[in-house]
Amino acid sequence: MTPDKNVKILATLGPAIKGIDDIRQLVESGVNLFRLNFSHGEHADHAERFNWVREVEKQLNYPIGILMDLQGPKLRVGRFADGKVMLQRGDSLRLDLDKTPGTAQRVNLPHPEIIEALQPGMSLLLDDGRLRLQVTAKHADAVDTTVIAGGELSDRKGVNVPEAVLQLSPLTEKDRRDLSFGLELGVDWVALSFVQRPEDIIEARELIQDKAFLMAKIEKPSAVEHLEEIAKLCDAIMVARGDLGVEVPAENVPRIQKDIIRTCRQLGRPVVVATQMLESMRFSPAPTRAEVTDVANAVAEGADAVMLSAETASGDYPMEAVSMMSKIIRQVENGPDFQAQLDVSRPHAEATASDAISCAIRRINAILPVATLVNYTESGASSLRASRERPKSMILSLTPNLNTARRLTLAWGIYSVVNERLHKVEEITSTALEIAQAQGMAKRGDTVVITAGVPFGQPGSTNSLRIETLH
Repeated sequence: MTPDKNVKILATLGPAIKGIDDIRQLVESGVNLFRLNFSHGEHADHAERFNWVREVEKQLNYPIGILMDLQGPKLRVGRFADGKVMLQRGDSLRLDLDKTPGTAQRVNLPHPEIIEALQPGMSLLLDDGRLRLQVTAKHADAVDTTVIAGGELSDRKGVNVPEAVLQLSPLTEKDRRDLSFGLELGVDWVALSFVQRPEDIIEARELIQDKAFLMAKIEKPSAVEHLEEIAKLCDAIMVARGDLGVEVPAENVPRIQKDIIRTCRQLGRPVVVATQMLESMRFSPAPTRAEVTDVANAVAEGADAVMLSAETASGDYPMEAVSMMSKIIRQVENGPDFQAQLDVSRPHAEATASDAISCAIRRINAILPVATLVNYTESGASSLRASRERPKSMILSLTPNLNTARRLTLAWGIYSVVNERLHKVEEITSTALEIAQAQGMAKRGDTVVITAGVPFGQPGSTNSLRIETLH
């Protein structure tokens, strides 16, 4: 499989994907890694899909990443005596800890941490933001609210609290069980939902340790405020526009997305843009023009990956959605201004040998017709620094570690081959050229740039750069 795009595709697995053949078709259409959404499905379902991906990985001899997405706390109102109520603007509604079925005047809110955090004047959003309440009074075990935007409210609808930081761990008991299961399976990435503050990342790190890379989902206003601190503590960021679009004004989401991508690129953290990218393709074989533009903008802004959710998990046209996303990515990347835009927004280099070499790669790549950039890496760190520069040519990452190869499937422009650890400096050039040709990333007469660290096997030791011609 010869790589043909820099921006990666993360596709969610669900009941629409029936088996190994479907997985293989998705990969051949452009998927680089798969998401297991633990908000839905049983452990047995996820294990089966995990095994399908690993089988396709063997068939294609091509590393494929797997991300588990933890559900996080789900904040909901209780049940109503009649199953639902109709709330009008100006109505009063009390939210309390009483488990008695609710009425149009009161309903159970089984989350004391929400009641504790709310103050008069703050807003609550119900049912994905369709209803809005404003707190008028606070009591020990309840809050009184006025309906600002009304509508029908039924049992167990979700609650969003955009203006308060809740004293609530992002990891529920369910999440901890799911995490243990996923790490035992061998997932490569863990996506943490409901991140509010840097301490949430530290808590998750203690559980995950080095068994997987950690991705923080930015979907809370408090996480946006602490973005840089959170990004420094994790391995990647997801712009989770679903809940984020509920908790902040919709018109702010594009700006926040740009800010997150810019921050992550500066820090060298891969960033995924997610939610409703080709939403209409759940039920239609073609996307809307607005959706095409949305994907194209994420690519142009410098995102490492774009994500498909229900489009591939439960939609009627999963293969078509992946194929369309791949076409959009390639179209943008082949545009006349694409590289110039990335160069203008390039991040500041740090005073390290690795960054000096990465910057040199980008300059060489702009001057010479380089077919591919080959980087030897143990941990993947030097490949990520090269990716951060967004060079013209794709990065062929050679690593002795399969886990490293799988984890790099998220990063912009990196395609990995698992290769046994080198022992002699003389092997660097011949091995790199041989693999680049075998992967279809270089041919006779092409220029190849090769970077490596000597002595071998020491993470962070990248200190050599060679320019070679494939004979």
